[in-house]
Amino acid sequence: MTAKSWLPIAGSSHFSLANIPLGIISTKALPNPRPASIIGAHVIDLQAFAEGGGFSPLEILKPHLGVFSQPRLNAFAALGRPVHSQVRSYLQQVFSEDGSYPQILRDNIELRSKVLILASEATTHLPLEIGDYTDFFAGINHAFTVGSLFRGPENALQPNYKHLPVAYHSRASSVVVSGTPVRRPWGQILTAPPSVAPQAPVVAPCRRLDIELELAAFICKSNPIGEPVPVDEAEQSIFGYVLMNDWSARDIQTWEYVPLGPFNAKNFATSISPWVVLPDALEPFATSGIANDTDYAAYLKESRELNQYDIRLKVDLTTKKGTTTTITETSSKNLIWSFPQMIAHHTFSGCPMRPGDLLGSGTISGTTDSSRGSLLEQNGGGKKVVTLNGGEERKFLEDGDTITIYGVSGEEGALVGFGECSGQIIEARR
Repeated sequence: MTAKSWLPIAGSSHFSLANIPLGIISTKALPNPRPASIIGAHVIDLQAFAEGGGFSPLEILKPHLGVFSQPRLNAFAALGRPVHSQVRSYLQQVFSEDGSYPQILRDNIELRSKVLILASEATTHLPLEIGDYTDFFAGINHAFTVGSLFRGPENALQPNYKHLPVAYHSRASSVVVSGTPVRRPWGQILTAPPSVAPQAPVVAPCRRLDIELELAAFICKSNPIGEPVPVDEAEQSIFGYVLMNDWSARDIQTWEYVPLGPFNAKNFATSISPWVVLPDALEPFATSGIANDTDYAAYLKESRELNQYDIRLKVDLTTKKGTTTTITETSSKNLIWSFPQMIAHHTFSGCPMRPGDLLGSGTISGTTDSSRGSLLEQNGGGKKVVTLNGGEERKFLEDGDTITIYGVSGEEGALVGFGECSGQIIEARR
C-alpha cells in the first residue's frame, strides 16, 4: 500500500513521497543558493532543516551537516550512496503520516515555517558544480535512424557501436538549468548538401536547430587516476539522474564534425532538469534495455540484467503563438548501454571521475516517428515537415519555440518524476 503523507500532495505530482529528489534553491527572503528537496507543491529547505535540528536522529549525518550550507550538492554527493539512501529514507519517515518521525516537522510549527516553502516561490539552480561532461551515444534506435539517413541502413551503425559505449567530451560550462533561454548559435554552415563540391562555408546563425532527448547521470564517487571502476561496482558511483536536452546545431555539425566530432554544434547550451532523482527512487522501475547481440569485452559485462529504467518520456513543443504539441513519447529503456557500462568504459583507460561529473545517455528514441527523440529523425534529415497543433509546421526550431521534456515513472499518487526540463529559443546575437 502506498504510504500517505501528512502534507497534502496532489496525486498527479511528480514529487510524491516515493521520490524525494535533491536540488538547489534560493528565495527572495534568502537569496543564497542552498540544498533542498521537493515534495508535492513544497520545497524542503534542507539548510534550515539541518540548522533547526531536523536531522538530529540521523547519526550518520552528524559530522557532515555542513553539506547543507553549500551552494551546490557536490559535498553531499561525495558522502556516498549509503548516506544518500539513509537521508532519503529518513525524509520519507519525517513526511509519512505513519512514519517514525513525523513530529519533527509536522508538530513543530516554528521549524515548519522555515523549512517548507511553496515551490512557486523558490528559484532552482544547477544542482551540482559540473567539472566534466561526457555525452554518450547509447540510444541505438537514434543511432540507426540517423546513420541510415547518411550512410544507408546497411552501414547505419559504425563497426565499433556494439562493442563499446561511443561518446565524446562535451562542454560543462554551458550546461544550464531548466528555464534558461537558449540563444541560437552562429557558426560555419554549408548552403548546399556536402555532396555538392567544391563549396565554401558561410558564417551565419544556425538554420537547423534541433533537440536531443536524453537522460543524464551525476557522479558521486571519485576513482584515482589509473584505476578503472569495475562495471558491477559502477552503480555506487551514481548520485542520481536528471533529464537532459542536448541542443544541436545540425548544419554547423555537418561541416565541422570530420574528423574529431561535434564542437560548436553542441557547446552552446545543454539544458538539464533541476531535481536529481536518486537511484533508490527509480529502482522499482528497473527493467531490461535493448539487447546487444555482440560478444563485447568482458569489462563491460554486467551481472545485473535489469540495467535500465522504464521512465516515460515526453517532449512538448510550444510555439510563439502559445500552441503546444507533444512531438515525442518514448521510454528511457531504449538504450543499448547502461550507465554502469558507460562508467566502466569511461574509466577503463584510467580516467578519474569526480563528484559532479555529468554523463549524458545520448538521444533516446523509439522505432516510430512519434517516439523519435530528435527533429532530425522525425523530418527525415530535413526532407519533410512535422505538423503541429493549429496547423503550424516545423522542420527545425524557430525563434520563440519552447521545448519542454517530462519524465515520470509509477502510478497516480506515487509518481517518481523529474518535473520538467525546458528552454526557449531566442534569436542569435546580432
